[in-house]
Amino acid sequence: MNIEKVSFTNKDQEQLAGRLELPLNQKPHNFAIFAHCFTCTKNLIAVKNVSRALTAAGFAVLRFDFTGLGESEGDFENTNFSGNVDDLIEAANFLEKNYAAPTLIIGHSLGGAAAIFAADKIASIKAVAVVNAPSDPSHVKNLLRDSTQEINKNGKAKVNLGGIDFTIKKQFLDDLKNKTLKNIVGSFRKALLILHAPQDKVVGIKNAEDLYIAAHHPKSFVSLDGVDHLLSNKEDSSYVGQVIAGWAARYVTLPEKKELKSKSKVVASLNGDDKFTTRMKLGDHDIIADEPTNFGGNNFGPSPYELLSAGLAACTVMTIQMYARRKKWEVENVSCHIDYSKDHAVDCEHCEDDSAKIDTFKRKLILKGNLTEKQKARLLQIADRCPVHKTLHSKTQIITILEEY
Repeated sequence: MNIEKVSFTNKDQEQLAGRLELPLNQKPHNFAIFAHCFTCTKNLIAVKNVSRALTAAGFAVLRFDFTGLGESEGDFENTNFSGNVDDLIEAANFLEKNYAAPTLIIGHSLGGAAAIFAADKIASIKAVAVVNAPSDPSHVKNLLRDSTQEINKNGKAKVNLGGIDFTIKKQFLDDLKNKTLKNIVGSFRKALLILHAPQDKVVGIKNAEDLYIAAHHPKSFVSLDGVDHLLSNKEDSSYVGQVIAGWAARYVTLPEKKELKSKSKVVASLNGDDKFTTRMKLGDHDIIADEPTNFGGNNFGPSPYELLSAGLAACTVMTIQMYARRKKWEVENVSCHIDYSKDHAVDCEHCEDDSAKIDTFKRKLILKGNLTEKQKARLLQIADRCPVHKTLHSKTQIITILEEY
């Protein structure tokens, strides 16, 4: 995982704690914001799973704790729904200032309602995805029905939600009354994806229907059959993330993938501003080569020497298995572990001289199968006959020519 710990301030200059999840093997093509459910936090397992499915598709995702929740500063009892919307807007400002303006916003449950309100005010947002979201923010009053009378009478009440005590003030309920979500989705022109579980007992499926009818096209609906309100099952939350990523790709701008064309079997291409991140085409396969971050790279792919070592390892196991099949020997699995370094030769005469060091591949083989010691010894010899091994030991030449662009 590639996660950055970040923080930014809300409208009252209180610090909000967040995590920015980044793709492992590429620069993010778009940035997204995740709005968690009412009284949840950024660390809810479902939030993490959805975010990681999106990063696997190339998105960067900012998940953070709303004011007064989790690691964020502020007093939750003094917040309201409008404050959550403001927090999302500040999150967007933070991304635009420090990374890139977000183009996708995702909201879960009441966070879905907040995401829609925030998207209406964030110009860069092109796509909105809501999961098990209410069509009316005041729906949250259903969760507080046993305390609503006390809140209205005394101005506040302590309620237990999800096993945690929270103080809810009347201002929160009053604020919900003034929010008309269906009017918002009926007026903005942003792509909307509604994902909802028909069996959701917290926010009924009728909410999804109301949102869908009120919204303009482009709008989409996905039924999350058998999924609970909090997306407790890992497979469910990962699926939600994958669906959102695939759907959003149609509405956000993705970088053009320029195909590497060459008459050669292998081609590598590196732009001047890409550090060491190198696009490669190996036969019919596209891969990335890079250097570790401590060497100035992005670590988006294997280094050149790791690729060279990989060629030796792959060729070794292929050669051993090919020989074993021909001999009808039982080799269930062969694995080859390679470590590359520059070491002194075994018969070094001037070992005190660093220039006497040579390229060294230390190869360890693990054979699994019903083999005799004699067969194992023979397979060890066969390993030295793999073509890449022979190439590394033979006298080679590299002929370089310059072609006009």
